[in-house]
Amino acid sequence: MRALLVVNPAATTTSARVRDVISTALSSDLKLEVATTQYRGHARDLARRAAEGGETELVVSLGGDGTVNEIVNGLLHHGPDPDALPRLAVVPGGSTNVFARALGLPNDAVEATGALLDALREGSSRTVGLGLVSGTPGTEDEGVPARWFTFCAGLGFDAGVVGRVEQQRELGKRSTHALYLRQVARQFVADPHRRHGAITLERPDDDPLTGLVTAIICNTSPWTYLGNRPVYASPEASFETALDVLGITRMSTLSGTRYAAQLLRSTPERGPHGKHTVTLHDLTDFTLQSQAPLPFQVDGDHLGLRTSATFTGVRRALRVIV
Repeated sequence: MRALLVVNPAATTTSARVRDVISTALSSDLKLEVATTQYRGHARDLARRAAEGGETELVVSLGGDGTVNEIVNGLLHHGPDPDALPRLAVVPGGSTNVFARALGLPNDAVEATGALLDALREGSSRTVGLGLVSGTPGTEDEGVPARWFTFCAGLGFDAGVVGRVEQQRELGKRSTHALYLRQVARQFVADPHRRHGAITLERPDDDPLTGLVTAIICNTSPWTYLGNRPVYASPEASFETALDVLGITRMSTLSGTRYAAQLLRSTPERGPHGKHTVTLHDLTDFTLQSQAPLPFQVDGDHLGLRTSATFTGVRRALRVIV
């Protein structure tokens, strides 16, 4: 099998030696080409060329969720076709690795490589659904390029936290639980919309839902991890259905503390709940509109401020080795 291994050399939990061990192990079973990313978006470009070339059967991501997201967007540049496109495999090398862990892979890169080789020998794979977000027609965001996501997107409070964490990491801070929790507290203090939400969710043939402080869109569950602790924002979300949404309409000091505690205690059976929460399951098409520009994130990548975004849940979008 002809395969491309896309390596992010800046991945936080792998060393050059570990990356060499992984590429050597994969080369024993695959006709392997190794490409190291050199700029933001390079993994996307590499995956797109692999898909368009027609010879590569498998693209392996060695990096974090950002690398996976870029590869997915490259593979699906011309749209989903799980029977014709190269398959995707993931070796986790980032700090969180939500997509890989949601697939049930070990969080250790070497162990995950062993699991990948076993799956390849057994011919084991699954087809997963993905989310697609694009600019909303008739708005200032209409021309924004569409973006696929593997596990989550968000508009409002949670995306603000993601942006703050990215800023700290660019300053050289390590991604730790303490760093994340500090940025949650700072976003809570600074967010001008947490008491009166600016977001409206619109669905075909349904009344709009107004006044959301934040909207978290989930393509699978868990939504994220704090170390080894899974966090379930939308417990029913899965790769077999379309998209789930958790919305919060008010975030006072008391309710914000309560929702944070509920997230930390969340389980596969129950996520955040209460009179100021909105939970929606298996949505194929919907749009978020905001009265003010708000932070926006996709798969943990902060994309700046947006006033609108249109979402599509696509079942059977991509085949993954697992």
